[in-house]
Amino acid sequence: MTARRRCTGPLLLAAAPVLAVLLAGCAAPDGDGAAGAPAAPRPTAAAPAGAPAPEAAAEPTPAGTLLVADFGADTATFVDPARGAIGSVRVGTAPYAVAVGPDGHAWVSTAEGVAEVDTRARNLVRSIPYRTQTGPAGTGEYRGGGMGLALSPDGTRLYVGVNVPGGNGVLEVVDTAKGEVTGVAPVGRRPFDVDVSRDGREVYATGHDSFDVTVVAADGLATRRIQVAPYGTKGGLGSWLKPHYTAVRPSDGKLLLPFEGERLAVVDPATGRVEIEPMTADTHQHGVTIAPDGRLLVVGSGPITGDDRGPSLTVRNPDGTERVYPLGTPHENVALSADGRTAYVTGGFTRDGYWDGITLVDLDTGTTHRLEAGHRPLGVAVL
Repeated sequence: MTARRRCTGPLLLAAAPVLAVLLAGCAAPDGDGAAGAPAAPRPTAAAPAGAPAPEAAAEPTPAGTLLVADFGADTATFVDPARGAIGSVRVGTAPYAVAVGPDGHAWVSTAEGVAEVDTRARNLVRSIPYRTQTGPAGTGEYRGGGMGLALSPDGTRLYVGVNVPGGNGVLEVVDTAKGEVTGVAPVGRRPFDVDVSRDGREVYATGHDSFDVTVVAADGLATRRIQVAPYGTKGGLGSWLKPHYTAVRPSDGKLLLPFEGERLAVVDPATGRVEIEPMTADTHQHGVTIAPDGRLLVVGSGPITGDDRGPSLTVRNPDGTERVYPLGTPHENVALSADGRTAYVTGGFTRDGYWDGITLVDLDTGTTHRLEAGHRPLGVAVL
């Protein structure tokens, strides 16, 4: 891994100008995704061609059920944490992220469109193609199509980060009632994550390969870029030291981006100022979620080149103290139970080393339980 100098105290980094061209990939692309380039817009369709008629679920979906995006298949799987998988629904190629609305409908980003799923009936309602062309639907870490996504607080708009292989990504806005794309804004390269401010006025797209967060105004879609690179941008395409996922802190709306289990970037989206705080896990980090009480949960995927510690889950308290739970194998993303006592960590991982299941972590005792579920599960939400 690139040599790193540990951060021992707060630093302030100013937002940098937009970089015209930045390199793609967590490291150099390994060719597992389809290449493509932007082209003319595509029309919106209500359902995929040849989709089977929806069927009602055999039993009601219990509260607390998990919905995971099966990145290694074309399905989203419903998982009862006590029993395991209870059913799945076809949603499209290489599903990536999941968001659940107040109406009980879930949205899943895939390589070719966004799938709307009725979580009560456990069936596909419709699939909405992207307006931006990204090439043939592919699989793997570098595939084109939808990545991070998030709903507006009122559930009326869905924001999807769309990867365009070989170029900058876009943020597409979906009207959830009409089921159609109503706007597009430019964002950074490979938008791993999308988040929304507490008041719904801003959307934040995390550009993995452009070392940035793009702040998008919900009304009008004006954009501002904030560089987030606590290790700098040296290495470009070959660098491992890039942002992956972001959490919006409930107390003040600042953005939290973990790096390498060593540094937490705290970004003020209003000013573009980036403050760096130390972390303790010392491992390559991916997925995050944040609890209403301000606890930050961060997934450590383990060593990339051999000098990091193993996979883990970090729980960081608002005062900066941390507890690190070993996981044993790589994981990607995390969701939290309604009572805040159990973390659900997906084993999908965007790189090699993934497994088909979820690790349940009891945050009080530190005990873990592995549950086989899904096919390379990546995104996860609690219904």
